[in-house]
Amino acid sequence: MRVLLVEDDRDVADCVRRGLARHGHVVTWVSTGRTALAAPPADLVLLDLGLPDMDGLDVCRELRARGDVPLIMISGRDGETEKVVGLELGADDYLVKPFPVRELAARIRAVHRRSRDAGSPSQVACGRVTLDRRAHRVFLDGAEVPLARKEFALLAFLTERAGTLVSREHIMAAVWDANWFGPTKTLDVHVTALRNKFGDALTIECVRGVGFRLGPGPGHQDTFVPSRR
Repeated sequence: MRVLLVEDDRDVADCVRRGLARHGHVVTWVSTGRTALAAPPADLVLLDLGLPDMDGLDVCRELRARGDVPLIMISGRDGETEKVVGLELGADDYLVKPFPVRELAARIRAVHRRSRDAGSPSQVACGRVTLDRRAHRVFLDGAEVPLARKEFALLAFLTERAGTLVSREHIMAAVWDANWFGPTKTLDVHVTALRNKFGDALTIECVRGVGFRLGPGPGHQDTFVPSRR
């Protein structure tokens, strides 16, 4: 896999490059945000937040505006706010320094697997909503509804289990990362975003202290039916 490493600390960069090379990855290292934005396309981006020329959050925002390249933030900032903001901006995972390269490699595999699965050809439909996994698009009454990467991944995950109560821990492990031990506030933020975008076309029921259950909106008896193209 071609990995773009955006890290201003040479020692950290050398350690990551050597470690990921042992796992079969080809790592391109850049030390500034502007260089990262000008770099050739990669299969995955490892992004430090403390860059010398611009904040890594701004780099993430710009990369997300350009496309859906898988992105893992690596940072010494371990506060809840930084993690939530990073994930809200579109990061697929957030790893706090210091960390073992073996864990980083595992998270890269997990993020890559989720990205690959999100591009599968299956479709899911419920009432007025249709989700196309292959095209990474969602439609309400035939009109496309723009979704952020994590919003799409969350909706896709819940539709596969429509009518089933899914725990917060299960959702966080599947949509964010199996090793995620941070706050689950970001899950509530994404659920709220989906509710706002789909209104009464979908029902995302919250069972306090347990998790969420997704179903069609009021008046619709349809169930989610997967299909292949």
